[in-house]
Amino acid sequence: MGMIGPMDTTLAFDVYGTLIDPLGISSELRKLIGKSGPVFASAWRDKQIEYLFRRGLGRDYVSFSSCTRQALDYTCQATGNDLSTGHREALMACYKDLPAYPGTAVALTHLKEAGFSNYAFSNGDPKDLATLFRNAGLESSLDGLVSVQSVRSFKPDPAVYAHFCAVAESKPEDTWLISGNPFDVIGAAKCGWRTAWVRRNPAQLFDPWGCGPTVIVDDLSELLAVIG
Repeated sequence: MGMIGPMDTTLAFDVYGTLIDPLGISSELRKLIGKSGPVFASAWRDKQIEYLFRRGLGRDYVSFSSCTRQALDYTCQATGNDLSTGHREALMACYKDLPAYPGTAVALTHLKEAGFSNYAFSNGDPKDLATLFRNAGLESSLDGLVSVQSVRSFKPDPAVYAHFCAVAESKPEDTWLISGNPFDVIGAAKCGWRTAWVRRNPAQLFDPWGCGPTVIVDDLSELLAVIG
């Protein structure tokens, strides 16, 4: 498949795990539970994703923040960390102030300057995402935000990817999904999108479903060279 020009191409960037590091909450968790903070953060993130899948599949929608809070409550119980209501609320507030991965703003700016349209495309709640981008300094490098909220489902539901194309006025074949999450890459590929998997951990495996990413990068700074 030949390359198309930047002006014809829309880039849909997943947020949590691609632009923003959800495990950045580890530093706050260390203050509350000590050295097991990173393990707790990873378990919390895994349970959050599981709840999104289950809610989407069961057509039992609640907001992303609700799934995140329920996953936090579960993880507290599962790990024996009985955090107070105040501490849990503080952690949820920190979820709106997570760090961007190093170099994210610069990479997005370079892509925008090259003529690409940069959209954030997320399971997250729109208001929380707007706060997150403002705190992370990413607002100016994004052309728009598309949330799944109005679809009342979550990635990788095909309806979510169709919703993005409708909002961004982009054809599937002219759209790239950039994500660090294999389930998201597969979902977009099944809908006819081109895909870039951001493999930040060399040890991470991609699901052997027979529909791998169009390209693999280790960092967002590589995108301009491989898709531009």
